[in-house]
Order: sequence, then structure tokens, then C-alpha cells
Amino acid sequence: MNIKKELEKKLGIANGILLNNIDIDPLTIKAIMINEVVPSDPLEDFYGNPDADYLKTTIPLLQRAGAETASIQDILQKGIYITNAVKTPKTDYAIEKSSIENSLPYLEAELSLFPNIKVIMLMGDVAKKAFNMITKKASKKNVIPAVSTYKLRNSEIYYEGIRVMPSYIMTGGNILIEKSKVTMAAEDIAAMLEIIENPC
Repeated sequence: MNIKKELEKKLGIANGILLNNIDIDPLTIKAIMINEVVPSDPLEDFYGNPDADYLKTTIPLLQRAGAETASIQDILQKGIYITNAVKTPKTDYAIEKSSIENSLPYLEAELSLFPNIKVIMLMGDVAKKAFNMITKKASKKNVIPAVSTYKLRNSEIYYEGIRVMPSYIMTGGNILIEKSKVTMAAEDIAAMLEIIENPC
């Protein structure tokens, strides 16, 4: 299945919306990591160049969590799909709520493509906000409580039988500065790997 074609078939082609142009078997995916926002250059996204900016922080994070990965193909082979909550590049330092809302139908449809998901990781506040906006439509309440991520890390949150793990942003230069967040994100990813590799 080509993710981009599938989403455009469902929702139409939208101007400025950047979708993952990648062929994968959705049945093999057990975890989805939702990053915050697409980069302005699609070649720097997860499925762009082999040395794309987004992979320069993501691959070391997964390696630190104990996953033997050197490429996006390795990540997919582990049953992990990565996407962005906001499908339009940001124009400002902060991401507008309207940008999240415009991308929401695509993110929601994208999540529905994968029937065997055990874990959804929310990498950063924007991903957390977007996921809450999706779940609130169905359940009328936020799945992720409005408290700091570090306070939520050890709580087991489930939505429709899927473990939802709020964590920290995994792309961008700033991630390397905040060492404690890198450590916590790697620990969260290790917990996710444990769930998808050792189903009970």
C-alpha cells in the first residue's frame, strides 16, 4: 500500500499537505511514532534522503533504546511506522492550532490504515495535542491528561486497546541540547520495543 495514494484516495489531494510517499504492508506495523511537524524540505523527512535531518536524531534515539537500526527501512522492518502530526511545514516558531486542525483528517485516516497497532508514541506536545483532538471527537474527552509529559511517562494509558505513550520530540537541533529528554525518550522507545517484540 502506498500511504500517500491511499490517503489522497480517501480525502483528496490537498494543497501544501505533505504525506509519506512510501509503500508498506500495513499489517506488519505494530507501533506508530507521531512526530510534530513535516520539515520544509520533504527530502529531510523520515522517508526522504538516507541521511535526512529527521533521521539524524531518530536513528540514534532508537539505537540508544536498544534497536539495531541504521536506516528507515530497518525501522519499518521492526514494525515501526513514523509520521508527522502536522502535514504542512511550520512558518513560525510555534505551530498554530489551525495547522494541527488542517492536518487532522489526514492523521486520523493514516492511523486507521494500520489494523495491528499495539503502541502509539506521541513524540512531543504537538503530537499529544493532535491525538487528543482525534480521540475527543469519538470519546468526548482527552485521552492524554493535561499534565507534564514527565509525570505521564509511567502511567499506562490505553485508547481502544492500544497503548498510548506520551514522550518527547525526536527531531530538530534542540533535541541534542536537552540531554535528560533524550534519555527519557530513549527509555520510552525501549518500553515500546518491549511491548511490540514480546507480546504477552
